Amino acid sequence: MNSLITSLARIWAILGGVILLTIVAVTVVNVGAFALDRFARLAGGTVSALPGYEDYVRLAAGAAIPMLLPWCQAQRGHLAVDLFLSRAPDAFKRAIDRLSLFFMAALALFLAYWMTLGLLETRDDGALSAVLGWQEWPFYITGIVSLLLWSLVSVAQAISEGPNPEAIPHA
Repeated sequence: MNSLITSLARIWAILGGVILLTIVAVTVVNVGAFALDRFARLAGGTVSALPGYEDYVRLAAGAAIPMLLPWCQAQRGHLAVDLFLSRAPDAFKRAIDRLSLFFMAALALFLAYWMTLGLLETRDDGALSAVLGWQEWPFYITGIVSLLLWSLVSVAQAISEGPNPEAIPHA
């Protein structure tokens, strides 16, 4: 079960990475258009940049970045500060590690709840992006799915995996 959840987190992160690559591609095209415009102005012409570039980047980045969080959790890549646990017994460290994983899962569920409320409010308000006129609420969906998957990864780690050896400092 844990390997299935980890695979889902990996695939989800890859999809987020693909979205981030589209942001890079659109940015390259937009910068290229800006450079061409400089040359075209010398000849009395113009080249316009991509209309709605800022809308796309804002919405796509907001959708893609949370998609990396479950994979980060699966790899235990989140920041941990162990100032007080370095000399604690291993059993205590394991208990704290599991407790923190359950708290992480609860936090992700809490954020998913509030993001769902934000999606509903944005949909009810009919919020549109400024230039492209896209509905904004669908871009919340990847964030909600990401938070639910992040919570699932944390619970799976707490139940089956035990502590990460690198996460527990040894004296």
